[in-house]
Amino acid sequence: MSSPRLAACQLIGSNFAFQHYPFAEVARLMRGFGLSRIELWGVAPHLDLFHADAARVAEVKRVLAGEGLSVRCLTPEQVVYPVNIASGDDAWRRASIDRFRRAADIAAELGASHLFLTPGRGYESEPAERAWQRSAEALAEIAEHAAGQGLRCLLEPLQRLESNIAQSAADIARLMGMVGAANMDVVLDLVAMTCAGDRVGDYLRLFGERLVHVHVVDGRPAGHLVWGDGELPLADWLGELAAAGYAGTLTFEPFGDGSYALDPVTAWTRNLRAIAPHLEPGEVAA
Repeated sequence: MSSPRLAACQLIGSNFAFQHYPFAEVARLMRGFGLSRIELWGVAPHLDLFHADAARVAEVKRVLAGEGLSVRCLTPEQVVYPVNIASGDDAWRRASIDRFRRAADIAAELGASHLFLTPGRGYESEPAERAWQRSAEALAEIAEHAAGQGLRCLLEPLQRLESNIAQSAADIARLMGMVGAANMDVVLDLVAMTCAGDRVGDYLRLFGERLVHVHVVDGRPAGHLVWGDGELPLADWLGELAAAGYAGTLTFEPFGDGSYALDPVTAWTRNLRAIAPHLEPGEVAA
């Protein structure tokens, strides 16, 4: 008897690594790969939080419709931009929260089901608990606004170099408890998981059906690499998810050292070919 596999329709596209391509071309390429849904990374020049006026949102919506694509989640850039919902600077933090409230409005207009969030980051020179509290309060406010737009939220842990708030599955469970939002789900990033010393089973046990999105990335253990450029047992982990009946989505996030952005089509093609044997047959091009 063959082992269970995830369905090809669970794999969705994204614009990760395509930030130097016109969005219309990205949408065409994703449809050419056989994908009908995407995680939309909110980055310039595609759709960032600083220039997403009504005209830009309408243009993105038109491009998506023209290629028959729908948005699974909007993922505003929030790690390297001056956006930080846990900042110790009150004005900066308030502006960041307001931008995410606007992001929820945009996500709803695009027909997304989820708004993607991370915990933010506090000052390294203060007790981390202060940053945790600011993060929880900000996430609660954003989640409440998103709920009013009919959206759920996704929460992803970050690596220690990115945040001093939540890196592990247990951290995310604690933070979600502090937030108390009924409309908040969880992202499993396989590199972040490995760097935190967690396992797929930890996410399945802690979050159950609230684990709804997976970033399939290779690493050594970090790196966010194309499948095969790292050393992680991605096939085994997909098998664990399939055996547990995971019903959410998964996509690729090939950042690496920035070189994937020079030829993102090849990066995505390699990922698609690597994952194809581990999915039930479907429409995904390889």
